[in-house]
Amino acid sequence: MITQEELIEMQILKKHENSIRSIAKALGVSRNTVRKYLREEKKRAEYKQRKTSPSKLDAYKEYLTNRVRQATPYVIPATVLLREIQEQGYQGKITILRDFLRANQQPAEGKVIRFETLPGLQAQVDWTTLRKGLHAFVIILGFSRLAYVEFVEDTQLDQLLKCHENGFQYFGGVCQSLLYDNMKTVVIQRDKYGSGQHGFQKTFWDFAKHWGFIPRLCRPYRAQTKGKVERFIGYMKHSFYYPLVTQNRDMDLASLNFEVKKWLSQIAAKRFLKERQATPEQLFTQEASHLLSLAPAYRQETWESSRYFDLVRPHDLTIYEQVGGRS
Repeated sequence: MITQEELIEMQILKKHENSIRSIAKALGVSRNTVRKYLREEKKRAEYKQRKTSPSKLDAYKEYLTNRVRQATPYVIPATVLLREIQEQGYQGKITILRDFLRANQQPAEGKVIRFETLPGLQAQVDWTTLRKGLHAFVIILGFSRLAYVEFVEDTQLDQLLKCHENGFQYFGGVCQSLLYDNMKTVVIQRDKYGSGQHGFQKTFWDFAKHWGFIPRLCRPYRAQTKGKVERFIGYMKHSFYYPLVTQNRDMDLASLNFEVKKWLSQIAAKRFLKERQATPEQLFTQEASHLLSLAPAYRQETWESSRYFDLVRPHDLTIYEQVGGRS
């Protein structure tokens, strides 16, 4: 068996009209080996030049080409484009659509090892900025992958807490712990009182106690720690936000939040998770009963005037965990 480099050299020598004998001598292989590989390469070249037979996708290729170009630099997933052309009458499968799109879009996705959590144990929270003055709050349940998204104009503390409460209402309950990165509205200083003992923002900590969840921080520079929410944000952008705004760039905040609620229930909750062999909607039926019950809304008049007070000492956190969260 020859290497790829030897095959390329063989093809170059043949292109310069060298004989089979001279090529075999230059590469140190038999003449039959040279004939075999050159014959196979010729067959592959002829196969690529064959005229393809008509397909069900032909009538939609112009639309798809324009749609991909229109969305640049964003990448629209094949599943979204499939829904769009199905509305126009497409009767084929997604396989030929994906084959056609490969030449136009090459999304790069790294493999991520996911760690599963028990029902109701953990949710992951994050912000993503879509453009100046437009941010999305995202919270995803670790077990079922059911998610909540809300578009807002800023990421200040009062907005963060309101989005949390809206998410809790959407799920009908609260996970035992919520995982964050180092957002300043959540934590003032990591490891302030020792390894894993962080100085949390005071109002946020009061809010967590009110609702009964324990805030956790992911490891610095390790986005994989909260990979479920990171992956969902990418999915939300490419499956919902980019397809929507590339067709209607004047969407206001109210319209975005109206449309995303429909997308969450009709598309995101029904997506098939290969690693779980189920949809978030199906898995949530197992998780719902494990969520902490809802509490009354956190009263804003009880908030401290400063958003950045120091708070949690190791002893406080230990006692809070021992009583199971909500006081």
